[in-house]
Amino acid sequence: MAKGDDALRRKKNKANRKRMRNGESSVPSRVAAIIASKSRRKAGKRRICEGMCFSLPTPEDPFNEWHEKKAVSVKNKTKKNNSNRRGNGNKDPKSARNTDRKLHGKHKSDSVKNLQDTATSVPERKTQDGSFGNAISKFLLLCLKAIEDAWGKEDSLNKDANGVLLGSSWGADFVRICASGLSIVETSGAFATRDQVAWIVSMAADIVTRKDKQGLVASGPFLLFLVSSQDRAVEVRSICKPLKALGLHTVSLHSGTSLDHQVHGLKSCEPEFLVSTPGRLLELVSLKAIDISGTCLLVLDGLKSLIDLGFLDTLKSIREIISMDAQVITFSDRYGAVSVAVLQQYLPRGLVYRLSADKSIANQSAFISQYAHFYTSEEEKMSEVLQILAQAFHDNQTAQGPMILLIPASACKADQLATFLKSKGHAVDDDFLTCDLSKADGKVAASVTVKDLENLQDIYITKFKTVIIVDFPKSIDDYVGILMKMAQQTLTGMLHSFFSEADSRLAQSFIMVLEQCSQVVPGFLRSL
Repeated sequence: MAKGDDALRRKKNKANRKRMRNGESSVPSRVAAIIASKSRRKAGKRRICEGMCFSLPTPEDPFNEWHEKKAVSVKNKTKKNNSNRRGNGNKDPKSARNTDRKLHGKHKSDSVKNLQDTATSVPERKTQDGSFGNAISKFLLLCLKAIEDAWGKEDSLNKDANGVLLGSSWGADFVRICASGLSIVETSGAFATRDQVAWIVSMAADIVTRKDKQGLVASGPFLLFLVSSQDRAVEVRSICKPLKALGLHTVSLHSGTSLDHQVHGLKSCEPEFLVSTPGRLLELVSLKAIDISGTCLLVLDGLKSLIDLGFLDTLKSIREIISMDAQVITFSDRYGAVSVAVLQQYLPRGLVYRLSADKSIANQSAFISQYAHFYTSEEEKMSEVLQILAQAFHDNQTAQGPMILLIPASACKADQLATFLKSKGHAVDDDFLTCDLSKADGKVAASVTVKDLENLQDIYITKFKTVIIVDFPKSIDDYVGILMKMAQQTLTGMLHSFFSEADSRLAQSFIMVLEQCSQVVPGFLRSL
């Protein structure tokens, strides 16, 4: 039923009185402008430019993340008024900027508000520098939610309180490591799983959005996802497809489509994500159809498979084109000598972190060579320790120096070992500091770290490339703990352990660990 003239007049007078009361309030002009701007947006009378710049960033808040909270606190409105002003938001955003405005502006949908609540509930994890911080942003959560919704209800039975993706501990670890700038080597599977691909592309989308806010727009795709086949390229692109509604465009390149068609298509768009087979990508680069020199994030999906298919030379050529500062994420279940050589070329500075979704001993200790030494006297053992140190320093004469950790059984034995090494010209570091090469009496003295097993902390084992267990632990669990935690921030590692007849009761358990890790079992262990 239509309203009468009297009702319309009363409604208009009520609005005028409310506007007069707001005009009499003592608010700054900037806040009044914000209120007026929001009123125009609610009435559908925004200015042409307001779609992009309805508020300005400040040095304290360069991404405008706290703009809404500041405005609310200045106006000092009640909780009821705040909830009434939220609106329904735009359900069909056309770009990343629209999505960001949806997140940080007034028009927030219920799903986005739920994601923000989830973001605050994600547990904070310890970063590389020892501080605590939550690297999972709200836009990253929005990307994960968009991908998960596109999967439909097939995973509804497996969802927990945070959903399939948000309940992944691997994803939180991946975001933390990727945010630190380290490259990642994943050792749990031959190829990236669907969930892992979702986390990678969502993290890349978040970084692209942040760079776009800062005006750091690079030429070419931001993410390059190298796959081994056409089917795999289609599969990865299907996971990225829901992000198109958020302004992130993905293009797949493979031999299943004609080269001319792909050249024409790349001229008409600038994709943020590129999924391609190595051969077709190199063809398009040679034709100057696409520029990948500015790629910031490179994913090698199934490195062992790529090498087996004969893409070794192609991978090397692609590495020469891409910037050396690009982060590299590698997936493979087996890493032979050829794979290690490829990774060393892709990671020349060694800024890498080994990560595994599978917590088995074999996957956690990938790239680590285990050596068992048998001794009958302390003199024989110390002589062999010196030989191992000499070989380690010979193989690792770098500017930063080798990272070597010696682990005796007790603090008393640690003091004795430190005294012995100092008498042989080695600089011993009792604390967990950077082990640099130092000079003593004009000679280069190798610096090593000595820490007994009782006072050894797990967080410090990760940076040492070479670990020598001088006295074998009383429990095989202690040995496995060192093996699974050492050298996580290096590509390769070596674990030396000394074994005697007194440790024969652990021989069978030791043999089982070596066999699980595909290591050589020495004959003396089988005889014991």
